[in-house]
Amino acid sequence: MSRIDTRDTKVKIAIGVLFAATLVFVWFGVRWQIGNMLAELTSPAQPDSEAIAGVAVSLAPGDPLAAWLRASKERENFSAESIENSVRLFENTIRLSPYDFRWWIELGRAYEQAERFEEAENAIKRSIDLAPEYTFPRWQYGNFLLRRGRVDEAFAELNKAAQKSSVYREQVFSLAWDYFGKDAAAVEKVAGDAPDVRASLALFFAARGASADALRNWNLLTQEQKAASDTLPRTIAMGLFSRRAFREAAEFARDSGIDPEARAEQMTNAGFEKFIGAAEETLFGWRVQRGEPRVDMTPDSAVKREGTRSFRITFKGFNKPEFYNVVQVVPVTPGASYRLTYWIRTENLRSGGPPFIQVANASDDTLIINGESFPEGTADWQQRTIEFTAPENCEGVYVRTARLICGPECPIVGTAWLDEFAIERK
Repeated sequence: MSRIDTRDTKVKIAIGVLFAATLVFVWFGVRWQIGNMLAELTSPAQPDSEAIAGVAVSLAPGDPLAAWLRASKERENFSAESIENSVRLFENTIRLSPYDFRWWIELGRAYEQAERFEEAENAIKRSIDLAPEYTFPRWQYGNFLLRRGRVDEAFAELNKAAQKSSVYREQVFSLAWDYFGKDAAAVEKVAGDAPDVRASLALFFAARGASADALRNWNLLTQEQKAASDTLPRTIAMGLFSRRAFREAAEFARDSGIDPEARAEQMTNAGFEKFIGAAEETLFGWRVQRGEPRVDMTPDSAVKREGTRSFRITFKGFNKPEFYNVVQVVPVTPGASYRLTYWIRTENLRSGGPPFIQVANASDDTLIINGESFPEGTADWQQRTIEFTAPENCEGVYVRTARLICGPECPIVGTAWLDEFAIERK
């Protein structure tokens, strides 16, 4: 009986020891998880992050994330003592996790803050060794070299970042653009000549109003390479158009398929033979502002001067003071002289403020010249001519309908047909 009791006692002791060990294991595991969770959920920018960092380290002293949070907070104090303390804390983070490239970057930044530049460079280079295919370490190294005044080395490293990542590409371009004083050639040298980089560079220049540089880089691509960036030319075209760089925008609009016929010094769909869609679907085609209940505007296949259709405008008591409802932007050369011709036909057209074709400066929205009023009453097809000189600040003109102002209640009734527009340089 005593032997059985002894055996039972040993079993109970073993179970107790195992239970105690389990509790200890669970306790330390829970402590580590809580500490890690606190570090992971806490940004160094939080007001209470320093206190949380202390708690996280006490709960999980072997967690590199908690150690990093504490080191980051120490670095923010900016005193000489705090800077040295942060270096030691980041070195401890490395000891806890020596193969995580992120901690080597942080250690490099701490060394640089402590003016231990050789150690800083070695730490950042170690991060590149650990993550050779990652862009972020090279971005950090390039910026470090730039701060040290080693410009050629810096941009050689930043070029590698630009080649690998479209995300960092824009940042590299912006850095070079600012550093070299908006020197496009210097930015291109940094960027390199890979096709996707060239395409991104065209977009970059377009966004900054460097339209000629955007177009030049775009035209360095082959047709196949342009086709690979199917949405990019549309974005560039719209950006250049909004900046009123009309000549360059026309080339991108043509390549993107927005306006396949777009050309400088040339009307698009001049005879209204092609479909006219919504105004927002074109940049250099006819933009027709529909939705006015007292005007019908539509292509007409029954009445035409040449081809298969004209454009009909039927006024049903329209009495607004302006009528810019049919318009096309034509890229022109500043200072050049032009001759615009078109054909007009009317039927029962009457108003004290008749409509006409107007040419305006699309670069600053100022008037260049008004054409003759549309024939009153009924008139067969007749050609009209408008001669004008583009102002020196003018890269594009509006060719549009307008009307004479004749008071608040001055309706237009009747129908007009337009056809066969043409513009030529004199």
